[in-house]
Amino acid sequence: MDKFVIKPDDALHGSVVVSGAKNAVLPILAACLLTEESCEIQNVPALTDVEEMITLLEGFGAAVSFDRTGEVMNIQAGQLNSMQADVEAAGKMRASFLTAGPLLARYRQVRIPLPGGCQIGTRPVDLHIKGFLLLGASQKQEYGMVELWSKSELRGKNVYLDFPSVGATENIMMAATLARGTTVIENAAAEPEICDLADFLRKMGADVQGDGTDTIVIHGKKKLHGAVHRVIPDRIEAGTFMVAAAITGGDVLLEQVQTEHLKPVIAKLAECNVKTEQTEQGLRIYRKGRLRPMHLKTMPFPGFPTDMQALFMSLAAVAKGTSVITETVFENRFLHAGELRRMGADIKIDSRCAVIEGVDTLTGASVRATDLRAGAALILSALAAKGDTEISDIYHIERGYYHIEEKLRNLGADIRRENS
Repeated sequence: MDKFVIKPDDALHGSVVVSGAKNAVLPILAACLLTEESCEIQNVPALTDVEEMITLLEGFGAAVSFDRTGEVMNIQAGQLNSMQADVEAAGKMRASFLTAGPLLARYRQVRIPLPGGCQIGTRPVDLHIKGFLLLGASQKQEYGMVELWSKSELRGKNVYLDFPSVGATENIMMAATLARGTTVIENAAAEPEICDLADFLRKMGADVQGDGTDTIVIHGKKKLHGAVHRVIPDRIEAGTFMVAAAITGGDVLLEQVQTEHLKPVIAKLAECNVKTEQTEQGLRIYRKGRLRPMHLKTMPFPGFPTDMQALFMSLAAVAKGTSVITETVFENRFLHAGELRRMGADIKIDSRCAVIEGVDTLTGASVRATDLRAGAALILSALAAKGDTEISDIYHIERGYYHIEEKLRNLGADIRRENS
């Protein structure tokens, strides 16, 4: 397996282009199953999760072509020949379950494994299934598989989510586009990725209203058509490079970002004595002076994103003073704390709360990425440490960051890939 070897060098400087959003592109690719016509999706990063989604779509019988250099994918889901998901591909990522809603709505049946992905906590699909059942589906679970079917077309209903789950909101929204009547999703997630999916569905002819609020209304259509869509920039990748600039005391310009998606990150960086400046070219991030500690609590959008929590823990580890981080979304998302301690971080965990006493400097060590965002946090810590750091299990990182080592090298980082 490959590993990253990072030698701390100097503050990062330069510009970086932010890739398309992983958490937006995966549901959009799944939504292409809603129509027999061709769809063109632009700004698609060649991530490992994207490659697994291609395997899933092709397993159902869709024709997929992907220009990885141009980041354009064409999907033709004309007459699908299988309603059973590829077990190996589906087991590797949670987003695989997002194919259930489109297939249930269009073909009235699907059989799919319980999803895999990073082990950051309990992420059941019960809210997805609850929505499908309210729309008229039946379900059976056995041997790790979920089978969903409906004897007739789905019918619109009011669906209240016990928690504003992003995945459940997306899956129910997609299923409702072909249901008879009106579906109302209450306590819906409001993340930018939800809005991007809704924009794509509208381009396909769906009637979706209220995305970006806690109530989404979908008036079902008999049929959807093909569409062309460009995926939004990845706000978590953007936030990662913002923290990279902050932790190294650098000056970095982010190109192709949507600043309104980054408001909670910008606010917390300001609390840490990190400046952001909107320019005609993009968003500039720089720091002058010592990092200050912060208190943060992860929350559903528009609150502070849980996907940025590990990255800010790395930042807090070298800030002057005591920081407190409370994780409210996933109960098992502090696994990276143990790896950061190997690098000299002073972190104490009590249930869902982490108390971080900033140290003058971290030291290089051999560590491993326990999940996607934890791996990115270790890279950032390594950039600010003394001595070399080796990060193993980097396949986690490549699920969500496209050519991260190349982008960091272009900013002046000394990072290379080696075979371990």
